[in-house]
Amino acid sequence: MNDSFATRSRLEVGGKAYAYFSLPKLGQKFDISRLPYSMKILLENLLRNEDGGQTVGPEHIEAVARWDAKKEPDTEIAFMPARVVLQDFTGVPCVVDLAAMRDAVVKLGGDAEVINPLIPSELVIDHSVQVDVFGRPDALDLNGKIEFERNRERYAFLRWGQKAFGNFKVVPPNTGIVHQVNLENLARVVMAVEKDGETLAYPDTVFGTDSHTTMINGIGVLGWGVGGIEAEAAMLGQPSSMLIPQVVGFRLTGKLPEGSTATDLVLTVTQMLRKHGVVGKFVEFYGDGLQHLPLADRATIGNMAPEYGATCGIFPIDAEALNYLRLSGRSDAQIALVEAYAKAQGLWHTPDSPHAEYSSVLELDMATVKPSLAGPKRPQDRVLLEDVHANFRDNLGPLVANRKPKGVGCAIEELNGEGGDQPQAEHLAANPISRIRINEQDAELSDGSVVIAAITSCTNTSNPAVMLGAGLLARNAVARGLKAAPWVKTSLGPGSRVVTDYLKKADVLDDLEKLGFYVVGYGCTTCIGNSGPLPDEVSKGIAENELVVASVLSGNRNFEGRVHPEVKANYLASPPLVVAYAIAGTVNIDLTRDPIGHDTAGQPVYLRDIWPSNKDIGDIIAATVGPELFAQNYADVFKGDTRWNTIASPDGERYAWDGTSTYIKNPPYFDGMTMTIGSIADIHGARVLGLFGDSITTDHISPAGNIKKDSPAGRFLVARGVQPADFNSYGSRRGNDDVMVRGTFANIRIKNLMFGGEEGGNTLYFGAQPPEKMSIYDAAMKYKAGGVPLVVVAGKEYGTGSSRDWAAKGTMLLGVKAVIAESFERIHRANLVGMGVLPLQFLDGQNAASLGLDGSEVFDITGLDDGASKVATVSARRADGREVRFSAKVLLLTPKEVEYFRHGGLLHYVLRQLAARKAA
Repeated sequence: MNDSFATRSRLEVGGKAYAYFSLPKLGQKFDISRLPYSMKILLENLLRNEDGGQTVGPEHIEAVARWDAKKEPDTEIAFMPARVVLQDFTGVPCVVDLAAMRDAVVKLGGDAEVINPLIPSELVIDHSVQVDVFGRPDALDLNGKIEFERNRERYAFLRWGQKAFGNFKVVPPNTGIVHQVNLENLARVVMAVEKDGETLAYPDTVFGTDSHTTMINGIGVLGWGVGGIEAEAAMLGQPSSMLIPQVVGFRLTGKLPEGSTATDLVLTVTQMLRKHGVVGKFVEFYGDGLQHLPLADRATIGNMAPEYGATCGIFPIDAEALNYLRLSGRSDAQIALVEAYAKAQGLWHTPDSPHAEYSSVLELDMATVKPSLAGPKRPQDRVLLEDVHANFRDNLGPLVANRKPKGVGCAIEELNGEGGDQPQAEHLAANPISRIRINEQDAELSDGSVVIAAITSCTNTSNPAVMLGAGLLARNAVARGLKAAPWVKTSLGPGSRVVTDYLKKADVLDDLEKLGFYVVGYGCTTCIGNSGPLPDEVSKGIAENELVVASVLSGNRNFEGRVHPEVKANYLASPPLVVAYAIAGTVNIDLTRDPIGHDTAGQPVYLRDIWPSNKDIGDIIAATVGPELFAQNYADVFKGDTRWNTIASPDGERYAWDGTSTYIKNPPYFDGMTMTIGSIADIHGARVLGLFGDSITTDHISPAGNIKKDSPAGRFLVARGVQPADFNSYGSRRGNDDVMVRGTFANIRIKNLMFGGEEGGNTLYFGAQPPEKMSIYDAAMKYKAGGVPLVVVAGKEYGTGSSRDWAAKGTMLLGVKAVIAESFERIHRANLVGMGVLPLQFLDGQNAASLGLDGSEVFDITGLDDGASKVATVSARRADGREVRFSAKVLLLTPKEVEYFRHGGLLHYVLRQLAARKAA
């Protein structure tokens, strides 16, 4: 370990000595007092990992110390996180890859034991529970039983991994959401690690295989979401290459007004930052408003960094952070270390702390924040509560443009008294009503009916203010005799068991249950598409008239097709508003003016009548939320319940693969691999697998949600003897590449422009004449059999959404060699590079439409010069012989990425390094 700037120092806390690398000592040579908090974290990371220039040299340290706030990022540095946190959807394929690497390294002459996490790596099983049962007292137990039945094989594999790998722990199912468990228990804030006979103290930093890892930024921990392959590399001791970022300062002043919540605040912040443009940048919050912002609110804002597009959204360490550490049951010794270290390093924040220099600055007076939702398709599309009904109507037109009028079960209604002379069919198509009978009640479904109301997801369920606010609103509603609409699927998915305990202690859980909000599980449910089936009566009513129904959820994602395939309008909202819309039963209402319902005397009840005051919420938090709740729930966090501990799992350092398994399979990434490094060759004769527009998300690309019986994946499972009732979800089968590759680009809402905007995962196969329409998977396999490489062409913001490694893995396994897009989301671009798929970017002002590309062309991509060139030449030849030539940027952004690409991908690079180390 090098120390070119002589910053190694000692710190004594509570009678214990710690070694650390002092930023103030470096400050004697450079003016680092002006650096943002997050840049100081990066700087310490480089000081501690200096290795003589192999990865980190003095020039890298100096580059960050002399950081120019206005400079466009162009300098590469290596960042090594202190730990890795995984969830099970992304974690299972990580462990599968590690198991496969153990086999592969042995074949290359190495030792299986070199494939082992070198830093703390913790996996929280939270993505596999589904809302199959709801609205009843035994929902939690029954959903848990179903979860274990569906996922026994996956869980047995993870139990093997927990035994086989050192430095790897698993938080069992039914504990909580990964980000909330991370915040409440796993986060150290300051690490203390025994190394070379001493204890080294340094900032807690983290990579997570979920984009919402940024929730931990709320407590001063720098971390962000990465792809599984990047996380695996970090687990194996490989730093991540990154460009020194710009940092956007976000100054918060004032405090939230009466009636506004942290959810309203974060939706406002998200909209502002999306408009400003922060992709690839750090965002750092500061200002007088921090003293009015509880830690849970900060975590809510940090959580949604992926939605506003930033790498992170970080807050500094201050007295509020220490208050939360005490509240959540951290030890006195750990809290003392955090405080002493932060102060010694100049990382401690007070209201009087001088402001840092920032690349740009935004400002928000929190007193101006109004009750809001976001939707119906994107989290950055904020809409004021008073405008939701108008927003829904404005978005309804395109969604019903192709709806055919039906006369059966359809009521004719006037549209606000207009259009009385229109033909009857137009009325039927414009405003249909499906009459259903559900729960022994007659009901009517129409456009805008709320069919899912879910208090779920990491964004809000960590926050006592909004959770207890929802409970108090429920109490007030029940007291007035209000009920949830009978067609609404209601669910409560707390982020941890602590939440349930304080809802019980506050005596509001019973009121939530009276409105149908029974606890359905502890994990990510509706927000990731694990919303489960709608009641048959509701599904039939939707289908009968092709209704555009809605969901309201306290989540962070509402992309098309994500929440539920039958629900086309999805709104993000605070937990209290989720309860309110469950009562109202429709988004086609102005809750600021219209009655939410009627009491037992038939009198109208308005939302303002039942909304709890800020004082009511504050008082109940103070009376119910205490350290004892955290202590009792996290005492044996890795132990698990009887279901977990009775799962049989194999032993041994190498996994015994079962060739009949449809859940866990040895992937083909390392088949035929040798120690010989390849080169970056030009691409010739490529066909277009998909021609897409803007905002193609990883939800569109990566397999997710239910597996349809007639899909390629469904047909594969049936052929392997799996009944449709046992298909489970794509997420649960991420450990089997045969299933996952068949679901890549198979989203029911994806639009391949080869068909003029038709939805569904199909393409045109040009190996037949005339070209044949078929599933993307089937066409890709035909092309692969013929040795034809493939490309994907897309618009802006390609790959936004969760950091799903399978969006890149599936793309590679389909035979795609390059993706040409107008712009890329940060994580997905890196994941493509990590899997050996070349990201290319159209030059400014150009796109597929401006170049006249329709997907029928044959592509050549030349001039790559083994990765040395920053611009490639693309030639697209049409069937009539005409050719379109254009240039595209080669998005291999760092020398390390070029090296990864030459190896065939990041994992191949790591594997060769480890095998060579053993051989040497």
